[in-house]
Amino acid sequence: MTKAVFIAAAEPNSGKSLVALGLVNMLLGKARQVGYFKPIIDYDPGQGLDPHIDTIDQYFKLGLPYADTYAFTRQEALRLLEADAQGELIDAVIRKFKHWEDTCDFTVVEGSDFLGPGTAIEFDANVSIAKNLGVPVVLLVSGEGKSTAQLVSAALTLLRSFEGREVPVLLVVANRVAPAQADDVQALLRAQLPAEVLLAVIPEEPNLLHPTMREIQSGLGGKLLFGEGGLGSQVDNYVIGAMQVPQFLNYLKDNVLIVTPGDRGDIIVAALQANQSASYPRVAGIVLTAGSEPDPPIMRLLEGLPNVVPILAVPTGTFETTTRVAGIRSRISPDNPKKVQLAIGTFGRHVDVRALEEKLVSFQSEGITPHMFQYRLLQWAKRSRRHIVLPEGNDDRILRAAAQLLHQDIVDLTILGDPAEVAASAKRLGLSLPAGHLRIIDPVHYEHYADYVETFYELRKDKGVNHDMARDLLRDVSYFGSMMVYKGHADGMVSGAVHTTQHTIRPALQFIKTKPGVSVVSSVFFMCLPDRVAVFGDCAVNPNPTAEQLAEIAISSAESSRAFGIEPRVAMLSYSSGTSGAGADVDKVRQATELVRQKRPDLKVEGPIQYDAAVDPLVGRQKLPDSELAGQASVLIFPDLNTGNNTYKAVQRETGALAIGPVLQGLNKPVNDLSRGCTVDDVFNTVVITAIQSQQQ
Repeated sequence: MTKAVFIAAAEPNSGKSLVALGLVNMLLGKARQVGYFKPIIDYDPGQGLDPHIDTIDQYFKLGLPYADTYAFTRQEALRLLEADAQGELIDAVIRKFKHWEDTCDFTVVEGSDFLGPGTAIEFDANVSIAKNLGVPVVLLVSGEGKSTAQLVSAALTLLRSFEGREVPVLLVVANRVAPAQADDVQALLRAQLPAEVLLAVIPEEPNLLHPTMREIQSGLGGKLLFGEGGLGSQVDNYVIGAMQVPQFLNYLKDNVLIVTPGDRGDIIVAALQANQSASYPRVAGIVLTAGSEPDPPIMRLLEGLPNVVPILAVPTGTFETTTRVAGIRSRISPDNPKKVQLAIGTFGRHVDVRALEEKLVSFQSEGITPHMFQYRLLQWAKRSRRHIVLPEGNDDRILRAAAQLLHQDIVDLTILGDPAEVAASAKRLGLSLPAGHLRIIDPVHYEHYADYVETFYELRKDKGVNHDMARDLLRDVSYFGSMMVYKGHADGMVSGAVHTTQHTIRPALQFIKTKPGVSVVSSVFFMCLPDRVAVFGDCAVNPNPTAEQLAEIAISSAESSRAFGIEPRVAMLSYSSGTSGAGADVDKVRQATELVRQKRPDLKVEGPIQYDAAVDPLVGRQKLPDSELAGQASVLIFPDLNTGNNTYKAVQRETGALAIGPVLQGLNKPVNDLSRGCTVDDVFNTVVITAIQSQQQ
């Protein structure tokens, strides 16, 4: 089941606080510890607390550490987005969110408020955040000022925006709908929404929209003259006191705010008398305009009266003041528990709470984004610290990656090379290599060198290796690093920045060898595409595998996929889909697919299938309409090395995807190969992958 839900809207003042309160109230009936998180807030911490967070925390007494309830202020977020640093923003949001996911039974995540410029950028950021958190969404659209057709169109457009990015939607809420429109909106939306998406239509609730006198004071910046105890009173309407008293009294309505110049003592006194009279409606408060206050006799009279309603003085004229009053929007705040309870009750009346609970319990995230994947890798690598050997201490990329790994406290490292030369290179690069979790070893001077030579001789003497040959080969860093892994002095090895693939893996094949039941060492790349992670295999090792080898590569790749949190849906790629083509190459893929089905009937596999049909749902439905996997493949198996290697590089270069790998699979202990064109990030990620492989073995 999911442990979080995301509330998203596309415009301000749509009523997210109502939905948030209703959700938290519902969840507290099922979960002991509920968290609340807003990735982006519109309030600078120096200017006060975000009202939504404050209300949720205080009303439900959640005890939330405020600094943990948000990741960025709106200005901070917009600066990152405008600087094309969305990845940095997403990574920080994920880190903050994981705190709540790890400590709470359930977390409600609230999207941003869309106040001020930059709302288009902000909307896209909300979609990206929801997708990268991997949680389902409740969509909210406001009916304020919209016709029925406009409201339905807005809701469907919002739904398509999220579904187009493969963000799962649980519930669409049409809020603040005019009561006369509610039935039509319900019928039209239900007819056009997918059957699995829940719908709630919430009619406009005036008592939630009307501000309190405290909000009027704050919005106008008014000076409070009298009636502090009545600032919580709700204002339902307002009237300008600019006429004679008899006429003025005819315009009073319940919970009215009276706006009048400060020198109109007659209006002030009449309003207070009407408030005391059982014959007239209740007065919420009075605003005195034009910077004038009542004359001294009137002030003296007011000071002697009990239960005076709030009276504010403002410097603006009557017309400007009333215009500003009309623009003041009410917020549900912790000092107004009646409004909080009304919001919770409104949610409960119009949302099918039981159906929503069932959706939340049954929801399983099917996808994983690159940011989620990389965050998960780091967390997994840190679960049980591993020791990785890096044979190529003479390469600057290796040293830079080592510094990052050590400073982030992920693994222990052994770097092979002359210690003085490695130290000099680190100094030249301005790197600090903490000594606590690092060893720098010159192989021929290592204390276990003689033992390694003898071990290698015993393992390979049947292949014609003598002691002199063993001694020479163990001077080679690839052989020495592999022997460290074989002997248990390191948990894994990463090499290949300056050596070929064959040079890197040959020693492993000679004495680390393959796992029981595995005859083929193969590789996968974890392709971190813009909005998903795919597994490509084999793109580095086997030039032209047989059908049997291809089947084994597919099974190993599926196991690697599952081991790293990606649900395997295996596509056996070819130049034709289904039965549309014939020839030796496509027949090999067809045979390999059948072998996978026979050996692993539990795996979802389709083949032969073309790349577009494997990853594009529309093309998949057209070419293989009866396939449950077409268009949704997560593991893509290429028929030969030529196709796989060129495809992964083309995808990487043309889309900007991060390619983590090649990750070797099938060995008894993890040894991984780097491309000679690798970056520092490639080295870093491959070491992390190797550490996780070691944990799993």
